[in-house]
Amino acid sequence: MSQPQPLPYGTWPSPIRPEDMPTGSLRLGRARYVGDEVWWAESVPAEKGRTAVLRTGHAEPVLPAPWSARSRVHEYGGGAWTMLEGERFAFVNQADQRVYASRPGADPTPLTPHDTRLAHGDLVWAEGALWAVRETHEAPRQTPRREIVRIPTSGSGATDPDAVTVVVGGSDFLAFPAPRAGRIAWIAWDHPDMPWDAAELRVGALADDGTVSDWVRVAGGRGAAGGENVAALQPEWTGDDDLLFTQDPPTVITRADPARGARWNLFLIRFDDDLAHASPSPVYLVDGDTGGPLWSLGSRWFASLDDGNVVAVVADGRSRLVLVDPVSGSVTELETPLTGDVQVQDVRGRRVLLTGAGATVPGGLWELDVSARSLRALRGGEADPTSAAHGAAVPMTFPGPLGPVHAFFFPPSSPDFTGPDDELPPVVVLVHGGPTGHVTGDLSQNAAFFTSRGIGVLDVNYGGSSGYGRAYRERLAGGWGIADVQDVAAAARGLVDAGLADPARLAIKGGSAGGWTVLCAIADTDVFAAGISRYGVADLRMLLAETHDFEARYLDGLVGPLPEAESDYIERSPLSRPESLTTPLLILQGSEDPVVPPSQSEALRDALAANGVPHAYLLFEGESHGFRQADTIVRCFASELAFLGRVLGFDPPGADPLRLD
Repeated sequence: MSQPQPLPYGTWPSPIRPEDMPTGSLRLGRARYVGDEVWWAESVPAEKGRTAVLRTGHAEPVLPAPWSARSRVHEYGGGAWTMLEGERFAFVNQADQRVYASRPGADPTPLTPHDTRLAHGDLVWAEGALWAVRETHEAPRQTPRREIVRIPTSGSGATDPDAVTVVVGGSDFLAFPAPRAGRIAWIAWDHPDMPWDAAELRVGALADDGTVSDWVRVAGGRGAAGGENVAALQPEWTGDDDLLFTQDPPTVITRADPARGARWNLFLIRFDDDLAHASPSPVYLVDGDTGGPLWSLGSRWFASLDDGNVVAVVADGRSRLVLVDPVSGSVTELETPLTGDVQVQDVRGRRVLLTGAGATVPGGLWELDVSARSLRALRGGEADPTSAAHGAAVPMTFPGPLGPVHAFFFPPSSPDFTGPDDELPPVVVLVHGGPTGHVTGDLSQNAAFFTSRGIGVLDVNYGGSSGYGRAYRERLAGGWGIADVQDVAAAARGLVDAGLADPARLAIKGGSAGGWTVLCAIADTDVFAAGISRYGVADLRMLLAETHDFEARYLDGLVGPLPEAESDYIERSPLSRPESLTTPLLILQGSEDPVVPPSQSEALRDALAANGVPHAYLLFEGESHGFRQADTIVRCFASELAFLGRVLGFDPPGADPLRLD
């Protein structure tokens, strides 16, 4: 075997091209067993990012173009399709947000009325009926109304709006409709809380007309446990009277580490007649999370097998799978290579459909046979011809001013090239969005695009990230733009101190909330020589004025309520102090972004131009919050590579020049 050839970092020829990036990371959604097949949702970058429904054993999609199964309830959607009877399925069409029914080879037919005020999501087929969360927008900038509805599958609701039954409402936000035997469970929360702050589990009695006649809060909510807030998630009936769910009560109730705060653990409530019930009893107590931030409806972290055992995801940094016996409390580890973004999609017997990725396998759709302890990939999950260029991530923890900072480092990696002995590599520090997001060091083509060229990647779970307990997540409370910046800077400095990065060639990249941290970091520290912002927040007051209802009060917890905290909003926003913007910046923005509209990126561009700072601004027509179109993804990675080479002083082979203004 030949020895790797020494070449300057950043100049290594790579087998991973920008054109490979749209298909490098699968974007998978809900999956279901259907007869002898498995059906699932998947974003198709080559078709402008539409979400198709596909099935095993067939080349043609179940839901063909131009239809796209994508919801905009709570803006981020989720639960946009579900099975009905046989091979008939229901889906939310992205273009008009109506619910349609279809089957393979048939034209979809509407189930809900044509009404531009309405959006649907979190579709559930249960008790012989179709249930959904419905969002009604009466007027622009007016708070939407949200309700759980029951939609007739006969199609009568398409022409008669009154045929759609409003089951229950009365809260700012609703999720997880779960009917069973004359009852329905659901999750509800109100402004200013986010669902990971405080969310209630409610159970109501269904009257003869299908509406909720009475309901009780059975767990979760503001001040639910000794005055502390509790976030409940994912109610699942395991029988007519047993309700399984996950919640994060305080450490006095769980085995959570007090220093790390409450964790989402499994609990069970047993109901007697009507709504009478016992107190929630723990099923499995562990210093790890079976649950996470509910950005997308329909997320699932556990499911009951037909024999009553429960397969659950437990996250503590990385994820693992366990099998829990709710009766005895016994727990069995299920050894799989899946360690990140694992979701439990469906169950048949002792087989489980999962989506997720791992440190040694790329993302995919998987089937776990619990009896055989075997895992097979149904979509993705397999090595590609460029896999030799994918280096493994190294978990790292750095000291920070507020406590430990967790991260994963992908060092430069190539079977053919190595860096000179007298040179340290440039490194891109990645800042995830949310800011409650969470990275797990999975095998990543996004990281390998850079590492295979001799550019290191440091993926940081700064304070505010999920996956490490409520206390770590709430480190960011009131400190957004300060605590997160201190953490990413501490991680970058720690990598330099370890001799793994060139201190003069550190770049920082992030999108959405991560873009905010990027902009604050280049404004408030001298750590980074370049920044890349994908649809990043640049002005907090502008964000509040323009953002959607789901996040309309999010900043109350991250910064403070207005008007009391207005001075903090002004002082922290980079656009309020444009003189601090002196670091070269690449700005990437979608034209149809409702979360961070182009106006913020344009104001940022103008401030950089006024300061004479090298920058580039790329606006992508038709893109929303999160890029989905193949051409956009290709251009983004090509532009990022060219920008880094230009600013950090290396010449990446094959990169098209990027003009900086």
